[in-house]
Amino acid sequence: MPVESVFPQLEALLPHVQKPIQYVGGELNSTVKDWDATDVRWALMYPDAYEVGLPNQGVMILYEVLNEREGVLAERTYSVWPDLEKLMREHDVPQFTVDAHRPVGAFDVLGVSFSTELGYTNLLTALDLSGVPLHARDRTEDHPIVMAGGHAAFNPEPVADFLDVAVIGDGEQAVLEVTEIIRAWKAEGRPGGRDELLLRLAKTGGVYVPRFYDVEYLADGRISRVVPNRSGVPWRVSKHTVMDLDEWPYPKQPLVPLAETVHERMSVEIFRGCTRGCRFCQAGMITRPVRERSITGIGEMVDKGLKNTGFEEVGLLSLSSADHSEIGDVAKGLADRYEEDKVGLSLPSTRVDAFNIDLANELTRNGRRSGLTFAPEGGSERIRKVINKMVSEEDLIRTVATAYGNGWRQVKLYFMCGLPTETDEDVLQIADMATRVIAKGREVAGSNDIRCTVSIGGFVPKPHTPFQWAPQLSPEETDARLAKLRDAIRGDKKYGRSIGFRYHDGKPGIVEGLLSRGDRRLGAVIREVYERGGRFDGWREYFSYDLWMESAAEALRGADVDVDWYTTRERSYEEVLPWDHLDSGLDKDWLWEDWQDALDETEVPDCRWDPCFDCGVCPQMDTEIQIGPTGKKLLPLTVVQ
Repeated sequence: MPVESVFPQLEALLPHVQKPIQYVGGELNSTVKDWDATDVRWALMYPDAYEVGLPNQGVMILYEVLNEREGVLAERTYSVWPDLEKLMREHDVPQFTVDAHRPVGAFDVLGVSFSTELGYTNLLTALDLSGVPLHARDRTEDHPIVMAGGHAAFNPEPVADFLDVAVIGDGEQAVLEVTEIIRAWKAEGRPGGRDELLLRLAKTGGVYVPRFYDVEYLADGRISRVVPNRSGVPWRVSKHTVMDLDEWPYPKQPLVPLAETVHERMSVEIFRGCTRGCRFCQAGMITRPVRERSITGIGEMVDKGLKNTGFEEVGLLSLSSADHSEIGDVAKGLADRYEEDKVGLSLPSTRVDAFNIDLANELTRNGRRSGLTFAPEGGSERIRKVINKMVSEEDLIRTVATAYGNGWRQVKLYFMCGLPTETDEDVLQIADMATRVIAKGREVAGSNDIRCTVSIGGFVPKPHTPFQWAPQLSPEETDARLAKLRDAIRGDKKYGRSIGFRYHDGKPGIVEGLLSRGDRRLGAVIREVYERGGRFDGWREYFSYDLWMESAAEALRGADVDVDWYTTRERSYEEVLPWDHLDSGLDKDWLWEDWQDALDETEVPDCRWDPCFDCGVCPQMDTEIQIGPTGKKLLPLTVVQ
């Protein structure tokens, strides 16, 4: 039976909301397929506003991968702002997709990509608007399978009550495997109902079904063990790893937004994974091993993408893009190829020790020369050893001197506050570093017309990292430390006016930390926040720390745990962590040893260039590091005359 569009009802509401264009759909390269010509149908959600969700590479890739498959349909849905949510409830308009405005509740799968834990309340909003029961246990075979992916899915326990399944790791092959299981189950007449389908998915070993695992607790609130409650369900669920990125050249036809979004560019992922070993970085740990896209593969993706979009900027994406073994040739080849078209190139940020002026000049040759962004992360040499960010202050000064001396006038430096073992002195050295940067810049540029912006983020310990055992700094301590740094920068009469200072207070970080390392008991907290009106927690104007703290106190009343127990408490080696049954490939003993190295201020080199340090990923996942150089050029592309 065809599923009717809800657009006629929605259209009447749009004149009464802000930015109605974001709900209209019809973007260049979007896909609308015949409902009745397909047998497996996905609604893909990024649980944030359209302007943030549309450029998301993960959703865009899966959207194409699924729609290329015969008999499979994929559409997109994003979180609606509270003004439209209110009207939708008043007029009984369900959560809809932006492609064909079909109700999300009619799809086989609602796949949600969590880049951050602060999107959890938005998931509950979407479920409720869709008519899908919030708790997985209350759903029938007529409701979509609610599936989580993305980096936050590496610990899905806080939202386990609301999920049917979670998939960790790369999604390209995983969504196709899930699709075929659903297709077969439907073709057989849905034997055994929803429970049978979930069991088939769980038995693959690569799909986590929370309902098939029981969590047992000790008297002090810690987890005793997580144990399967069904025969055939694995004790540990493994992550998915795509090994040849050239076989997955997505997106081939990137979406071009109708409304303004956070990124107005075409992006190409030039490699996946990172082995720099920054101990705070979850993304670097869980995406191992490093897998480079070939220089020719990059060139072909850029060529097709620009022809299919008309964008004037190409973002070369990865966790550390300048580390691609052929980044110089990639940048020069693309700059040559698109010089006449004035297509600009960009990197998300540049490592201090990977920066060189030739690369920077190639990246800005066809575009505007904006500021450069570097991320020392720690203010002192000591703290950078703790976090394994092997960059000296002299390296940074030398690098920015090169930039200022070659015409740049703006440099942004990113740091974190609240890192393990950090003291006030470690943070105050950020001010010293910034003044040295300005002094050197004025010296080499021969001008006072230069700027340095210091941006501070709060450290949040993340699962599957060496810092997963670390205590988190309280918001009061974070704010006090940042106030001292602010006063030090502003009090400098000679350089202070040339230094910009941006920071976030410590409160959002505590909520993120609560959800990052939480367990199933936090499901009640998330639901309490949602029912009290919590939405868009990643947005400052909507986030309410007091709401989260009050909801946590209410939902955890009588329990052996509270917010401090989850956030500012240090874990021991023996403790069972909520995500231990989810296998990222990293050996837990190796992570613990790296945590001890951090406390000893011992650095560990990058295993791309040094011998293996036995993190466990390659043998456990049957993978390997894949890097060049290939020696090839950007053929078959040639310079346009």
